[in-house]
Amino acid sequence: MIHILSTHLFVNHRLTSALLTRIEQAGIPAVEIFCARQHLDYRNKAQIAELGHWFRDSELKLHSLHSPMYNDEIWGRSGPHAVVSICDTVKARRMEAVDEIKRAVEVAEVIPFRYLAQHMGVSGEEFDLRKFDAAFAALEELCIFARQRGVEILLENIPNELSSAERLQLFNTLTHLGMHYVFDTGHAHMGEGVEAAYSLMRDRIRSTHVHDNDGKADSHIFPLVGEGGSIDWKKTMELLRGRADQYPLLLELKEVQGLANPLEKVKEVFERLEAQ
Repeated sequence: MIHILSTHLFVNHRLTSALLTRIEQAGIPAVEIFCARQHLDYRNKAQIAELGHWFRDSELKLHSLHSPMYNDEIWGRSGPHAVVSICDTVKARRMEAVDEIKRAVEVAEVIPFRYLAQHMGVSGEEFDLRKFDAAFAALEELCIFARQRGVEILLENIPNELSSAERLQLFNTLTHLGMHYVFDTGHAHMGEGVEAAYSLMRDRIRSTHVHDNDGKADSHIFPLVGEGGSIDWKKTMELLRGRADQYPLLLELKEVQGLANPLEKVKEVFERLEAQ
């Protein structure tokens, strides 16, 4: 399978050409960049231009962006107004979210990428058909905007009542948008289970987020080398290999304080997963 690393691993650090060079030198062929403004400030034309020059001269490819979850630089701690949600039933706030996501998609005009990973709602959000209506209105506009820039928006299964594998299927049935998916192993493990979620999503999976947890906390543990994870990786890799030409093996990991060489651990994770 193609190996890709999400820069979520370094999300609390500014994304620089030096960091991307380290990833490239580790032998990783492509990345997903996480749109958090303390990391990649997609509004900052100077940062985007600098990274664009670097990518043009590099073998490292930009596979995808992860859509912004907050519009501030401190993980939403500036207040509820910082949350970027396409499911907001208040139209003015939803349009603000749509505009914020468009700013991230515009990165493709400088650094081409194929996919945008998009959440529906926030962690723990309750189900409400009005929120589906809101997401439908937002995605109708966003999908057109993204396609004009060569980008496809993918919906991700996340731990809430709007975005389980079953609810994503329901959303597609009700809206006829024909959305494809990002399959997140850790989020599936917290919900209906990896095998059950995969069986519902598999035909429409175009990318992945691979990480581990204990089935309760969304801790983004390094699979097979981190402590506290409980996913059955032998079974999970059997499932993922069943359609290996349809999506990459994309690690979305959390920084471990005190870990001196995280990219060496990333390479070890890829090796151990492939050995399953």
